[in-house]
Amino acid sequence: MIRVLVVDDERMVCAHLRIILSATPELEVVGEAYDGADAVESTVRLRPDVVLMDLRMPGVDGLTAIERIVTLPQPPRIVALTTFDLDEYVLRALRAGAVGFLLKCTSPDDLVDLVRVAAAGHTVLSPAAAQRLLNGTADHLRARNLIDALTDREEQVLTSLIAGRSNQQIAHRLHLSEATVKGYVSRLLVKLGCDNRTEAALLGHRAGLRPAD
Repeated sequence: MIRVLVVDDERMVCAHLRIILSATPELEVVGEAYDGADAVESTVRLRPDVVLMDLRMPGVDGLTAIERIVTLPQPPRIVALTTFDLDEYVLRALRAGAVGFLLKCTSPDDLVDLVRVAAAGHTVLSPAAAQRLLNGTADHLRARNLIDALTDREEQVLTSLIAGRSNQQIAHRLHLSEATVKGYVSRLLVKLGCDNRTEAALLGHRAGLRPAD
């Protein structure tokens, strides 16, 4: 029997998940928690095998609860559960100690199967979350490859674009003429395949560049 704790600040979501999971004989929903603090206490008290953890909750959020639970002796497998299929939340939850990430729109069959997979000790991602994560990784790699082809000066100009600086401000910062900066920006757009400064800044951000101070 796989013991599951469901954590979500919306009681209807907890009830929905309980109905889905309890319909499978080998899964037992041992409790519900409605915020992160309650989730930690319930984990200590009920000793579930798997915790389905909502990430966005008032008070102590799911990410904080994950960080606390993984420090417990023999912690359960924690699967982040959220409506927001954002790469940031996938990565933050996994870094905090979650073994997987499921969207709340995951189909009942997939939900049950992935809870089994998590309980067996494997990392799980719902198909939609996995595809989004892969796409985000591919975008990062493509952007990084383009950035690596820039000269040091071009990269300096790009980080200034990310910071939203004008040509005049960039020129002052880098001790260049405005005409020279304009030339660098034009070459950047060509090299990066971008139509304008905003696109170039977004591409630089995807590659992991941060605004120059």
